[in-house]
Amino acid sequence: MPERKRFAVVGLGGRSQLYVNAIAQTYRDRAELVAFCDANSARMALANRRLIDAGDIAQPVPAYAPDQFARLLDESRCEAVIVVCGPDVTHSDYILAALAAGREVITEKPMTTDEQRCGAILRAAGVATRPLRVTFNYRYAAYRSQIKRMLMDGAIGEVLSVDFTWLLDTRHGADYFRRWHRHRRNSGSLLVHKATHHFDLVNWWLGDAPEEVFCHASRRFYTPQHAEALGLAGRGERCLNCPVAEKCRFRLDLAGDENLRQVYLDCEGEDGYFRDRCVFDESIDIWDNMSASVRYGRGAMLSYLLIAYSPWEGYRVSFNGTAGRLEHECVESSYISGEQESMAPGEVQHEGTSTRLFSLHEPPRAIEVETGEGGHGGGDPAMLADLFDPPAAPDPLGRAASQRDGALSVLTGVAAYRSVDSSRPVRIADLLGDAPLE
Repeated sequence: MPERKRFAVVGLGGRSQLYVNAIAQTYRDRAELVAFCDANSARMALANRRLIDAGDIAQPVPAYAPDQFARLLDESRCEAVIVVCGPDVTHSDYILAALAAGREVITEKPMTTDEQRCGAILRAAGVATRPLRVTFNYRYAAYRSQIKRMLMDGAIGEVLSVDFTWLLDTRHGADYFRRWHRHRRNSGSLLVHKATHHFDLVNWWLGDAPEEVFCHASRRFYTPQHAEALGLAGRGERCLNCPVAEKCRFRLDLAGDENLRQVYLDCEGEDGYFRDRCVFDESIDIWDNMSASVRYGRGAMLSYLLIAYSPWEGYRVSFNGTAGRLEHECVESSYISGEQESMAPGEVQHEGTSTRLFSLHEPPRAIEVETGEGGHGGGDPAMLADLFDPPAAPDPLGRAASQRDGALSVLTGVAAYRSVDSSRPVRIADLLGDAPLE
């Protein structure tokens, strides 16, 4: 039996369970958990307790605080570091330290939150001895891979423009306004934290790089004024003890969900992190309406809209090309990150997902949608297989994402929020400076 690869996991929030379980269960014959790192020791203890109770490990995985990360790298002898949870702004600290120590790095999106940190990562990755990968699970969903294949096969000729609308409903969308994401200094706003997925999809679908971005954005729904209009005067700082919780449709009941209670409510004493802050708080400085125009290197134009208060969850994307038009709509089940009663994150309602091909001078044709099993429309298990049991043959769709892909998606979002700040278009090249993109 081959020697198992040694992994350290940084960040033990809700999303981390995907990677922890993959290493400890699905791929335990080739992967081994050798270290945890999190700012909250109670959360690391919970992760260990769950693994021991499930019979996945016999002894607790060694746990390290963020300021002990150098010790982790030395003592654990890990070969790869998976950077998962925690505020996006902290990702670069671990990425840079791990690359400098000669470790492979696998990081959740977004890779980072601004152009300075992005440039530092690109420079470090350019001289690193081990690779950096960004986990864009959206690429791996069967129906999105199907769109990539159709475009690669020339189904509509050369793509000239893309119209892309992404809708977060009032269950999922609200969740970004109660957590650390609510402040741009932590997340880069939804134009980075969430839209990095969407910008990466377009970059990947087109096989092209964005060059210039212009964006408008506003917060009109998750505001104190809207709360007052909903009859929610006298709100508290958080849902747990809010005086108007019983009549608020946006309440998050941490005590009522076992996983949220264990991972967040029971761990509050460690760091004072409240998972259920009021979504209408005055201090929030991210937007709930975002509209961007992106110009690509080969001339294609993207029109992008992201809203965080829709009645339904999903997206619509249309590609216009020299030989026709391709339309794709996907309806997803809403979820709250870490909630036990939710469906798997981003689970797709396949009956609400459709693809239509309009070839020039021909009748429109419905395309049978390819489907997959598991979270994010089958994207999570397919991505995990690619990470922990990579195929011998190259992937013709190029779904594995490098630091270049991570940077391009992040910088599109950064250019968008810099455009909002300045009311001017922003060029990606001006953000990159001397950082190598290859």
